[in-house]
Amino acid sequence: MSEKTITANNKSKSKKVNIIPLKEAQRWAKRWAKKEGHYNKHHNLNAFLIPKVDLLEVLAEGVDAVRAYIGVDDAGVEKLMIVGTKFNPETGIYVDMISDSLGNSAGVEDNIYDFTEPCPPASDPESPLNY
Repeated sequence: MSEKTITANNKSKSKKVNIIPLKEAQRWAKRWAKKEGHYNKHHNLNAFLIPKVDLLEVLAEGVDAVRAYIGVDDAGVEKLMIVGTKFNPETGIYVDMISDSLGNSAGVEDNIYDFTEPCPPASDPESPLNY
C-alpha cells in the first residue's frame, strides 16, 4: 500500500491507497467465482504484477503470513486481493486479519490490498513463464 499526501484547506494528511473495503473485495471474489467459475476460464491471465512497496507494507502489519484472494473488479479486470493473517496455534489455521464487513469496532477499515495488475497486459514478454 502506498500513501498519498492530500492538501485541503491548508491541511495535509496522508491517505492510504490501494486498499479496498471488504464489501467490495467480497463482490469481486463472488464475481470471479460466479461469472467465470474456474481459474482456467480466464485464458488471458498468466500472473499478477505486485509492487515491492506494497508487499513490504502488508508484511509490516505484523502478519504471520498473507493470503491472496482472486476477484474481478467492476471493470472486468482480474484482481489479486491480499490480506494479512495470524496463526492460531489452537486450530492450526492462519486466520485472516479481517474483523467484519463493516470494519473493526474502532471504525477503522481492515486492510485488504488491491495493488496488483493482471498479466497480460503488465507482462514481461521475454519471461520464460509468459506463455
